[in-house]
Amino acid sequence: MLSVITRFALLIFLAFLAGYIALAQLGPISAIGAGICVLSIPLIYSYINLARLRKFTVADSVESMPLPSGYWEEIFFRLQRLVRNLKQQMRSIEKQHSRFIEAFQASPNGIVMLDDQDHIEWCNAIAEQFFGLNFKRDVMQRINFLIRRPEFVQYLYRRQFDESLLLERMGPAANLSLMLQAFPFGDMRHLLLIQDVTDLQKADAMRRDFVANVSHEMRTPITVLMGFLETMQSLDLDKAQQNQYFEMMMSQAQRMKSLVEDLLTLANLEANTLPAPMQAISIPTLMALLKNDAEVLSQGHHAFNFEVSSPSNLMGEEREILSAFGNLVSNAIRYSPDIASISTNWRVNERGEGEFSVTDTGPGIASEHLSRLTERFYRVDRSRSRDTGGTGLGLAIVKHIANRHQAQLIIESTPGKGSTFTLRFPKERVVA
Repeated sequence: MLSVITRFALLIFLAFLAGYIALAQLGPISAIGAGICVLSIPLIYSYINLARLRKFTVADSVESMPLPSGYWEEIFFRLQRLVRNLKQQMRSIEKQHSRFIEAFQASPNGIVMLDDQDHIEWCNAIAEQFFGLNFKRDVMQRINFLIRRPEFVQYLYRRQFDESLLLERMGPAANLSLMLQAFPFGDMRHLLLIQDVTDLQKADAMRRDFVANVSHEMRTPITVLMGFLETMQSLDLDKAQQNQYFEMMMSQAQRMKSLVEDLLTLANLEANTLPAPMQAISIPTLMALLKNDAEVLSQGHHAFNFEVSSPSNLMGEEREILSAFGNLVSNAIRYSPDIASISTNWRVNERGEGEFSVTDTGPGIASEHLSRLTERFYRVDRSRSRDTGGTGLGLAIVKHIANRHQAQLIIESTPGKGSTFTLRFPKERVVA
C-alpha cells in the first residue's frame, strides 16, 4: 500500500504531466483544464465512495458493503470490522441482559429497581402481583405514589435499610404478608427485595396457638388433680369419698395420658414424611377389632352396623390405619347422643378405590366448621368436646395418616341429621 504522501506526489506529477502535454498541443487554458481534471478524479472517486458508505450506513448493512479499490479499501475494511465487533458486543450484552431479566422473572421473590429519586426503573412480574403494579404503565413513577402504606412511606423516608419491613394484608385479595428490604447499589439506586412470608406467618401463628392450646388442655386436668389432692390432705374423708375422688383423679390422669399419647403420635407422623409401606392389612379382621373397641366405648348406648361390602386387603401401615379408623369411629360415638345409630362400611368403588366411611345420626356440623375440623385442637363446641373426653387431635392424626397413605379425608355433614367421614384410598393400595 502506497503512503499518503506518495499518493499525493503521484497525483501532482500526473496533473503537471497532463498540463504539460496540453500546453504543448492546445495552449495554456487547456493545460490548466487538464491539470484540474486530473486533480478532480480522486475527489469524484471519494464522493462516490462516501455516497456508497452513506447508503449502506442508512441501511445498517455496512458489514456487507463491497470493498472498493485503492486507499478506500483499507478504510472500508477497518470500518466493517469495527461495526461487526460492535454488533457482536451488543448481541452479547443483549443476551446477557435477557438472561438477567429471565433470572429475575423466575425468582419467587418480588424485585423492584429504583433510581436515586425512588422512581421505578424496572420490576418483575411477582412484584407486579404483590403491589398491583404494571411496569409499562408505572415505569419512572415514584413508588411511594403507588404504594401508599404509611409504614412503607416512612421506611423509604428514613433511609435506614439495615432492617426489613413487614407489610400485611397485601396482594389482590389482601391476604399476603410481605417482607420487604431495600439494598443500595450503583449511584444512589436501590433494589427492593420482597418475599412472601404468608406461610411462615401462618406457621408461626399455628405454633403459638399450639403451645397455648396444649397449655390450656393440660392446665384443666392438673388443676382438678391439685384440687382433689389438697382436699384429701386437708379433710378427713371416709373411704367412699376417697374412692370417689380417686376415680375422678384417675379420669383426669387418663385424660392427660391420652393427650400426651396423641401429641406423640402426631409428632411422629409429622416427622415421617415418607409414604407408608405396602403391607397387606385384612379389612375384615380390622373391622372386627373396630367393632369390639366401639362396643366397649359405647357401653351399649349406640346401635352399630359394621359392614364389609367388598372383602379385600388394604396396603399400608396397620397400626396407623387402625388408629385412623378407630379415631373416626370413636368420634362418632363421642359426639352422637345415646340410642343413635352408627354405620361403618368398607367398599371398593367403581374406580377401584377403597373407601372406609363412618356415618352417624348425631347433631351434625355446620358448614363453616368443616374446613377446619382437621386443625389441631379445633373444636366446634369446646365445653361439649371436653365432656366427651376427646383431646381435639383425633382428626389431625387422621389427616396425617391419610397423607401418608395418599388418601383423602372427605367430610359431609347436615346439621340435625348427622355426618359421614370417608377415607378414600387410591386403587394402588387396594388388593382384592
